[in-house]
Amino acid sequence: MPARLGFIGLGNMGSLMAEHLLRAGFQVIVHDIKREAAEHLCSLGAHWAETPAKLAEKVSLICLSLPGPAEMERVVYAESGVLSVFKSEGLLIDFTTNSPDLVRRVDSDLKNAGAGFVEAPVSGGISCAANGELTVQVGANPDDLERAKPVLDAVARNVVHVGSVGAGNICKLLHNCAVFGSNLALIECLTTGVKVGIDASIMIGLFQNSGIGRNHDLQDSLPATLFQGDFRPRFALSAAHKDLRLALELANSVDVSMPVAEYCLKEMTEALRRGWGDRDHSMYLTLQEERSGAGVRDKPKEQMDRT
Repeated sequence: MPARLGFIGLGNMGSLMAEHLLRAGFQVIVHDIKREAAEHLCSLGAHWAETPAKLAEKVSLICLSLPGPAEMERVVYAESGVLSVFKSEGLLIDFTTNSPDLVRRVDSDLKNAGAGFVEAPVSGGISCAANGELTVQVGANPDDLERAKPVLDAVARNVVHVGSVGAGNICKLLHNCAVFGSNLALIECLTTGVKVGIDASIMIGLFQNSGIGRNHDLQDSLPATLFQGDFRPRFALSAAHKDLRLALELANSVDVSMPVAEYCLKEMTEALRRGWGDRDHSMYLTLQEERSGAGVRDKPKEQMDRT
């Protein structure tokens, strides 16, 4: 692992990661579209490069932390981009939350140039970046990951190798999608509660100390049911359908729209129509598996207990 590396992209996350690399003893050459973004890092000992290409001329290891695919593509492929001068045997680590297709293309082009590539989108936000406690979802071949490990360890607490290039961003994007969808369902319920006269702080405190606040479904319920294909009832689908129906009736009575809940009820109603009312409520989620042709457990679908 070279003692000197380049870091391109000094926004809220990138500047914090670059600072951790400086404190870990790396000599860091930096570049950003805004020169002033580098002032603090340069005061700590970093050196400035005028363009990505000029940075790439000086180092064999480059880190990117950019807003998205368009910026990353420009930094790599532009006339003054890193690929124009990147060294054979070099290594590019991309912390950008990116397009899986783009990172696969960059990986292929770097391999053809004799260099390596590691995609490493991060989770944890600014607070974890500041504390060096990020989680990194790595897509890479084992050799490139081994070369990148000292850099990843300097900025993250958890480095998870999820597969080949492309897999890291797939995991990151789908995780965020699940978060945003869950948040929308949550705000549907909270706004309904406020509309019928419940104090928001009371509801939020209750939710924080109940199943959703403890992440009970992902940590306990679904691993025991859906993820195992075991639909013996812990909380029966018929009871869940009743609760959801009553919640929607409440929302309708105060003119609050709950499209996420309405779709959920539609799915549960179809599951009841199939005769699954006495099975665990998680069984309705197998309708999505059926449509997608993808199960979320190791057992083949035909082994699932649907009796």
